[in-house]
Amino acid sequence: HIAEGSLEYRHSYMEARDVKRVGYIVISSDRGLCGGLNINLFKQTMKDAAQWSTKGAEIDFALIGTKAVTFFNSFGNGNVIAQTSGLGDKPSLKELIGSVQVMLNAYDEGKLDRLYVVYNKFVNTMIQTPAIDQLLPLPKQEAESEKSHHWDYLYEPDAKELLDTLLVRYVESQVYQGVVENVACEMAARMVAMKSATDNASDMIDDLQLVYNKARQASITQELGEIVAGAAAV
Repeated sequence: HIAEGSLEYRHSYMEARDVKRVGYIVISSDRGLCGGLNINLFKQTMKDAAQWSTKGAEIDFALIGTKAVTFFNSFGNGNVIAQTSGLGDKPSLKELIGSVQVMLNAYDEGKLDRLYVVYNKFVNTMIQTPAIDQLLPLPKQEAESEKSHHWDYLYEPDAKELLDTLLVRYVESQVYQGVVENVACEMAARMVAMKSATDNASDMIDDLQLVYNKARQASITQELGEIVAGAAAV
C-alpha cells in the first residue's frame, strides 16, 4: 500500500532510478552435503547479474553463508562489499544487520540503484527453488482491480520519521525471512541427499555381497572338485 499510495512524503526507497549499479544480497548455507542447493542458487544469481552487466550495470554482492563467501570471492563477476557466515541453524537478525546496512548505506549514497535478495524458496521437502526478490526500490505488486485507487495515511509524529525507520525494518525483515527459509531448504535438501546416499550405499553393499558370495561359492566348488579328484586318484 505504501508503494502504491500517493504519499505526502516520498522516501528514496520508493523512487525508481536509472539503473547503473545493482546489488545482490546472496544467502547460502554454511555447510555442504545438501545436493545442488547452493550451486543452483549461484547459477541463477550469476545469470541474473550477467543480464544486468550486458546493460552496462556494475554488480555488488553482500554474501551471507560460507558457501556464498567462498564461491563469489573465487568466481563471482562483481564486487564483494560485505560478507558474513557462521549463522548456524538458528540465525538471529542482529547477525545480519551489518551486511544489510552496508547495502542500505550504498543505496542511500546513490552507489546502488537496485537491490535484490537471493535465497532458496521452500516449496516442499522435495522441492526448493532459487528466488530473486527485489527489495529496493519497493516493488509495486497490487492487483489490477486496486491500481486505480490512491490513498495516503495519517502519520504520527510525521511521515518522514516513521518511514525512515519502517522501510529499513522492512528490508531487514525480508532478508531475515530469506535466511530462515534458506535454512529450511538446507535441512530438507540435506535430508534428501543423505537418504539418497544411504540408499546408494545399501545398493553397493548388496552388489558387493553378491560378488563375494559368487567368489566364495566358486572357491568352495573348486576345493570340493580337488578333494574328489584326489580321492579318485587314491
